Amino acid sequence: MNKIFYTLAFVLGMIGLTSCNDYETYADMKEKEQNAISNFIAREGIQVIDETTFKNQGETTDVSANQFVRLSRTGVYMQIVRKGCGNKLEDNKSASLLCRFVERNLLTDSILIRNDRRGSIYMSSLGMTIDPSQYVDKMFVTRTGTTITAMFVADPQPGMMQSYHSSTSVPGGWLVPLTYINVGRPENIDDETAKVRLIVPHSQGTADATSSVIPCYYEISYERVK
Repeated sequence: MNKIFYTLAFVLGMIGLTSCNDYETYADMKEKEQNAISNFIAREGIQVIDETTFKNQGETTDVSANQFVRLSRTGVYMQIVRKGCGNKLEDNKSASLLCRFVERNLLTDSILIRNDRRGSIYMSSLGMTIDPSQYVDKMFVTRTGTTITAMFVADPQPGMMQSYHSSTSVPGGWLVPLTYINVGRPENIDDETAKVRLIVPHSQGTADATSSVIPCYYEISYERVK
């Protein structure tokens, strides 16, 4: 009987040990996230600058040197490709912005969704072939002092972000650039929309990214609706 008891105890103990080893803590997931971000930065030859350097450069990043500024309050890395035409979002004002983007999961190094290209593309994340350019994301943005809030709106239909992530919530990382870029609408041949590249930690990402601790890379353009 004792032999059976100790054998059973040993087996149960091994099962428990295996379960513990298989369990991934939040700290483990955050470490994976940081490793994924660090690997992406190294692989892409990104030069990270601090906020002091960013300010001394007139709140710009040198695209030719592949500079990204790390913003300490949010942990977001940002490269301003184009500041864009028009003006910055005014204090105590609201605006509707059209966004075209690509969203890449840095843990798997795979594109999740995009709406920055025309033509038929098979989106494995959606399980179907679509023309992503038909799913432009529109968000309603309000600035109050230094606080910027936003939500996705379906006008006339939900955009790619709202459709894929099933949420009208705009990731916090998407709002970070709005302090530094212009949000105009091209009216002349030389006018361009603002464009940024972002490395967004899970805490500033979508609800899906936050719950699963997924860092994402984005390229986003912002265009003001008349």
